Amino acid sequence: MKRALLFVFAISTFHAISQNKEQETTGKFSEIFGYLDSYYVDDFDGAKITDAAIVAMLKELDPHTYLIPKEEVARSNERIDGSFVGVGIRFQIMDDTLIVVNTIEGGPCEAVGVQAGDKIVSIDGENVAGVGLKDSGVRDRLLGEKGSLVVLGIKRKKEAEMLKFDVRRDKIPLFSVAAHYMATDKTGYIKVTSFARTTPDELKEAIDDLHSQGMKNLILDLQGNGGGLLHVAKYMADEFLNKEKLIVYSEGRAQPRKDMLANDKNDYGKYYHEDKKGAFEKGKLVVLVDENSASASEIVSGALQDWDRALIVGRRTFGKGLVQRPYNLSDGSIVRITIARYFTPSGRFIQKPYEDGVDAYREDYLNRFEHGELMHADSIDFPDSLKFKTLTLGRTVYGGGGIMPDVFVPLDTTELSEMYRAISRKGIFNTFAFHYVDENRESLKKDYPEFGDFRDKFSVEGKVLDAFWKAVKDEGIEYKEEDYQTSKTLIHTLIKARMASNLWDFSKFYEVYNKEENEIFIKGLELIEGKMINELGLDY
Repeated sequence: MKRALLFVFAISTFHAISQNKEQETTGKFSEIFGYLDSYYVDDFDGAKITDAAIVAMLKELDPHTYLIPKEEVARSNERIDGSFVGVGIRFQIMDDTLIVVNTIEGGPCEAVGVQAGDKIVSIDGENVAGVGLKDSGVRDRLLGEKGSLVVLGIKRKKEAEMLKFDVRRDKIPLFSVAAHYMATDKTGYIKVTSFARTTPDELKEAIDDLHSQGMKNLILDLQGNGGGLLHVAKYMADEFLNKEKLIVYSEGRAQPRKDMLANDKNDYGKYYHEDKKGAFEKGKLVVLVDENSASASEIVSGALQDWDRALIVGRRTFGKGLVQRPYNLSDGSIVRITIARYFTPSGRFIQKPYEDGVDAYREDYLNRFEHGELMHADSIDFPDSLKFKTLTLGRTVYGGGGIMPDVFVPLDTTELSEMYRAISRKGIFNTFAFHYVDENRESLKKDYPEFGDFRDKFSVEGKVLDAFWKAVKDEGIEYKEEDYQTSKTLIHTLIKARMASNLWDFSKFYEVYNKEENEIFIKGLELIEGKMINELGLDY
């Protein structure tokens, strides 16, 4: 009887607490909204101010709990899903004209014969040339239901009449493995730009392809990778770790601790096999990171560092150690709520502080730059409380604000002249490369029929360089010889890399750029082909 009375008392107390909390929160909001609706001096958009109130409320919690308005949900999901429904082109708007940069392999536009360099002047009979079209306007017109028809009116060089193409929209992949190639005869390279649902399969295919080309060592490039799906990070790490090793664990106020293990048969679905081995459990492994590598990138690099499986090279990562879960709202919008903290296998919590508010949190990069951290590793001072030991060799690693690399590579600013910055801000490298390739595609392909020919033999000089400086002058930028000499290698490399991406595909950008200008890649390649990994005793 006493137990029953206690239960009733507990339930009554709970309801009283809930009612009090509701009165203090949603009740107060309803009161204010009612007063506004009755007495505010002007008409107002209730949905708009409600969203603004929600955004302000969530900012008081942490920087990664936020609202996705319903009109942005589809685009947000595309990156996570790894696909969208459209016509299959990469485009640019230049001189108020919609231009096809590349068709996506296997996509609808490639199938009907749309070509790089084509100018789309009408979509379903609507003129889109010279009307101030924006990227969002292109998406609105070209995306749609799978199988639906869109008619493209195209102006093509050497064709007097406008061409019309009937294109059936279809599912278009968004590749998260942006590039993979053999950097040397035994070292492969893979660039991963996000953690989407398609990433595990893409990564496995890339590793298998590199193995077929004789790969013994691998450089995994996570520079600039802002993360994505937590379970995808787990799958990726598992490709490099043997046995059922702990990859990451999470816990929160309402979430009990959850361990995520390599090859966990209860959690791996189609990726689990009784005799499963990761695609690259053996071989030297280097992971490249920088200050923009975040979230899932930090889970992977943290796990591989903790188990002494990989050498982490670059600069301290972003520092996001919070797990979000999306919740659908009745109006079609989504709120992403932080539900847990995650920890690396050694117990590191790598979330950087956010107690000073979202604005200060977002200025962290500037603070790192001003404090000299991006140029000097010794500008970072970790207290003993943030020092941890790796699980195999007992090496010292750090928590409390990102993954600190094993080998630091400073940010190189010596080539950044004022003239270069002005050229870059205007987007001239991109627009020039596109126009030059578009006008000289046939002759360039004749001189360099394969990418390897272009990579090894093409140099930015003569008429190419003359045309570039004309484009710079046309944009009102003054040529300065001293600035040119400062930035010469960088300028030439970017022109060549952008041209390569227009002649073939964007993956070729990395193969050109990495070799000359990616200091973190250059250091990683030096280390993986040297003796340091052997001397440290890393697991390979």
